[in-house]
Amino acid sequence: MGVLVCCDCFFYRKSKTKPNGKKPPVEEKKQYVEPEFTKTRVVDFDLKELVVLPREIDLNEWLASNTTTFFNLINLQYSTISEFCTGETCQAMTACSTIYYWYDERGKKTKCTAPQYVDFVMSLCQKLVTDEEIFPTKYGKEFPNSFESLVKKICRYLFHVLAHLYWAHFKETVALDLHGHLNTLYAHFIVFVREFNLIDPKETCIMDDLSEILCSPVPSPAPSSAAPAPSPSSQNHVTER
Repeated sequence: MGVLVCCDCFFYRKSKTKPNGKKPPVEEKKQYVEPEFTKTRVVDFDLKELVVLPREIDLNEWLASNTTTFFNLINLQYSTISEFCTGETCQAMTACSTIYYWYDERGKKTKCTAPQYVDFVMSLCQKLVTDEEIFPTKYGKEFPNSFESLVKKICRYLFHVLAHLYWAHFKETVALDLHGHLNTLYAHFIVFVREFNLIDPKETCIMDDLSEILCSPVPSPAPSSAAPAPSPSSQNHVTER
């Protein structure tokens, strides 16, 4: 089994056959891409309309506002299943065939449990979005030159959390009847990062199957069959005078 190191994650590439000639086991079915679950959304309109930069808004202001909102929403979504995400159930931060590793400020790589990784992510994001020097809220305050790169960093980490939610905790999310909220949040997030090129497609490709389903317009309900035309005997006749 080959290993490709990429940024803060490992991608495991499975060979088509094992050395002994036997076929590899069938991959676990992805429940979250099944139509009965993907059709559940909170909204049914084009999310692209929500992410397009308004004419009168500064780009950095728009990125800051949306990034902060996504941080809060994804943090809230994760909190709904946090009791199921433990060091025992999630011994590594996984999504599909990917293991994410945390890199500290000194560049030291650390393999940690999923709850530890998520805690690192949320703590870092909280620190950044509340830093007045990075996410200024006062009128006239300039954004730093590093702002866009920091936004990209936040979005990349938030994507890891969303991917883990689907891969490891979708069943619990469905049991809580919150998959509609997760689907809508994920689709909104992906449309946003695509609009402003905030995450490398190589990073998000592990969830492309879901992204293509959820980011497509929700199909309109089939039109009801037309009512039968009234028979001549049932119509009111008007006699000309």
